[in-house]
Amino acid sequence: MTESTTAARGGRARRDEIMRRLQAAGFLSVTYLTAELGVSDMTVRRDLKQLAEAGELRVVHGGASLPHGTLRTADFSSRAQHEREAKRRIARQATELVRPAATIAVDAGTTVFELVAALPDTFRGCVITHSVPVLQHMLHLPAARVIGLGGELLADSQALVGALTVQALTGLRAEVVFLGVAAVNERGLYVATDLERPTKLALMEAADRVVLLADHSKFSGSAPVRLAPLDAVDVLVTDAVLPAPAAEAAERAGVAVRIGEPAP
Repeated sequence: MTESTTAARGGRARRDEIMRRLQAAGFLSVTYLTAELGVSDMTVRRDLKQLAEAGELRVVHGGASLPHGTLRTADFSSRAQHEREAKRRIARQATELVRPAATIAVDAGTTVFELVAALPDTFRGCVITHSVPVLQHMLHLPAARVIGLGGELLADSQALVGALTVQALTGLRAEVVFLGVAAVNERGLYVATDLERPTKLALMEAADRVVLLADHSKFSGSAPVRLAPLDAVDVLVTDAVLPAPAAEAAERAGVAVRIGEPAP
């Protein structure tokens, strides 16, 4: 294999990685790509130019965005950047719980969104969700089936919630629901508003197993509305060792704890 052929394949792999990350994030800055890919600013800009010429993305000030725009709000994108690497570690670990043809329910939230972004292109199962960003991302996984739950749009969470959403879950079943929350401690799971609570509970009721995805910051934060006790969870996927009180409570409740490892 010639040096030029090796370089060409490396360039294709790098551009594929740019598109994978862009489909998950909606926007990527040149600064971010330079640091993440370990290449020069000039190389990133050359890659973006080639992808733009192929119609894969749009070059915008400071970086690139998807050509058709994104349904994600600035607030959602900003929250997605918080503890981004921790969320990706959790997502990689959580995908090990998804069979290639599984039916899964996916909650709203930036951590759970990373799970969907980490699903392989070959995933041919079914995704049940009320998350608008998840529905948008599933357009990139044509082998999968998608069931969207209607309801009233909760802009902060980019999710459809309320009585219509709960009603839409009637008669549906998932092998597992991947759940997101605002805070966790030894007393249970908490969310930011009571508007979210009925939909999350209905998702949990529709699933055989409940898998909670929560990065380490959720164990030191707080939220006002109690969703459920800790024993409502079957598996907890996080990115760091739990605080002692939470670890002891998880053991008493029979919750299996999985910790995502850094990317190799």
